[in-house]
This record gives sequence, C-alpha cells and structure tokens, in this order.
Amino acid sequence: MTTAFSRSWKHAVVTGGAGFVGSHLCTALLDAGAEVTCVDDFSTGRPENITPLLERPGFTLVQANVAEGLRIKRPPDLVLHFASPASPADYLRLPLHTMETGSLGTRNALELAHSCEARFVLASTSEVYGDPQQNPQDERYWGNVNPVGPRSVYDEAKRFGEALTTAHAETHGTDTCIVRLFNTYGPRMRGHDGRAVPTFVRQALAGEPLTVTGDGRQTRSLCFVDDTVRGILAAAAHGMRGPVNIGNPGEITMLDLARLVVELAGSSSEIRYIERPVDDPAVRCPDITLARDKLGWEPKVRAEEGLRRTIAWFREHEADA
Repeated sequence: MTTAFSRSWKHAVVTGGAGFVGSHLCTALLDAGAEVTCVDDFSTGRPENITPLLERPGFTLVQANVAEGLRIKRPPDLVLHFASPASPADYLRLPLHTMETGSLGTRNALELAHSCEARFVLASTSEVYGDPQQNPQDERYWGNVNPVGPRSVYDEAKRFGEALTTAHAETHGTDTCIVRLFNTYGPRMRGHDGRAVPTFVRQALAGEPLTVTGDGRQTRSLCFVDDTVRGILAAAAHGMRGPVNIGNPGEITMLDLARLVVELAGSSSEIRYIERPVDDPAVRCPDITLARDKLGWEPKVRAEEGLRRTIAWFREHEADA
C-alpha cells in the first residue's frame, strides 16, 4: 500500500532529532529534499546518531533544551516535536525533565509553529492508553492510566501534551497533528535503554540470559522504525489533526519475542524470569483503521526482517550500543 498524500517541506525543525526516532526522521526529511534543523540537548539522544548528517547540505544542529525555549534562525514550515525521554530507564531517571519537556517544551514548539504558520506534529505514545481494558486500542479509547505511578511522569506528560496541542489548535488555529506511536524498534536504539528489543538483542549477542519480566505473557506490537517514520510523515502531509495510531497491529508476547531474538541471533542464551515492573501494561496493540483509511498507511516490514536488521546493526555497532 502506498501513502495517498505527499507534501514537500522546505525547512523542518525536529526536536529530539538526535534520538532514536528523531534521527531517522531527520534522515528521511533530508532525503526528501528538505532542510532540517535538529534540536537536542543530548540528555538521551546521541551525537553518533546524527554524525553522518553533519556534513550534509541543509542540516543544522542546535544543542538546546526545548523546555527553555526554541531559537531557530530560519522559519520552518514543519515542526516535529519528538523531544522526550521515551524509555522507562530514561524517564525514571529524569522524571522532572520528562514532564518539563512534555509541557513547557510542547508549548515552546507549538508557539514556534504558530508564529511561523508551520505544520506541527506532536509525538505522543501508546502509553496514553495505560494498562488498557480495551484491546486493540483505537483512538477513541480514553485509557486506563495511573496518574501517580512510576510511569506517570511519561504517561501524563504525553497526555498533557495532547491536551495542550488540541487547545492550541482550537484557540489559535495552529495547524496541528497528534501521532500516537506504538512500540518502535530498529537501528540506533541503545542497548541499555530498558526497552525489550534492544535489551534482548544485547543479551543474546553477549550470550547472557534474556530477562523476561513476569511470566512473559504480556504482549507488545512492534513496528520497525522505517514504517513508523513513513506513518509520521504521511500524517504530517495529510493535514489531519488526529490523534492517529502509528504502529503494527501484530501482537507478540514478550516470551515469544525473547525466543525469536535468540533464534535470529544464533545465540545459546537461556530465558530468565524477573519481577514485572509496576503498572506494566498487560497488552498493547493498535487499531490502525484510521491510518489505513485516511493515510493509506500500514507497516510493511515483518518482525523477522526488522529484527534481523536490528541484530545486524547491534553486531556492527556493539561498542556504541
């Protein structure tokens, strides 16, 4: 299936552009002919993610904390707000930074977009659904979130960001879009960021036991980063407000994922069960009917192919991961 809408961007600002998804967005936009300004404070983003882009014409790096303001020399026509710690290891380590990025940072990015009459895209998350009582989750579901639990700094920062984005659009007429990203994986993830795929891959390649939480029956839906980036840019080009789910509707249990990584890595690692984190969702699966119908988008990369490519990247960049 091909994306039904296209739009050319002259200058895109990507906050969190040195992060995992953000760096892939920067690359895709440059490849499409746009100039790109990457804004990152490197609290979780990595310089090596954008090192290959520094010599490319049209790429600019601004090292800054978006919660403290955005000073961009050339007006953009697209603002993609992707700054935020996104893994449990990061947002539990940086709780206040996470909330400030989701609140003050979102406000600053919205004001930049509004002042320049630019299209604004907020990176929200499937975590706004919490530990869902509905499966799969569609965009009409309000979620089941603990507002004071250990994950709340991330969950509520994103929920507030959605509310602020909606209010800005309704009050000021800002051209906004909300994309809710489900579990995305691929090259440039950090092996110690606490998420399942990089953790399992790192452990399998090192011959260590793969640490599966609980009984391993909880599910996730994994979307390869190339597919996620296509979905984000399709939503940006369409003009829809959203929210719209961008993810892979194929569910897999954590135990089956661990076994698949061991097989694809050719590893002899065993499975070791550890305590399940507080408020860890039992299921996670997107209903992508809206993305299919409105954007002509759906994921293309099968789990085996995406995991092979991810494992190959980790092998090549073992010291970086």
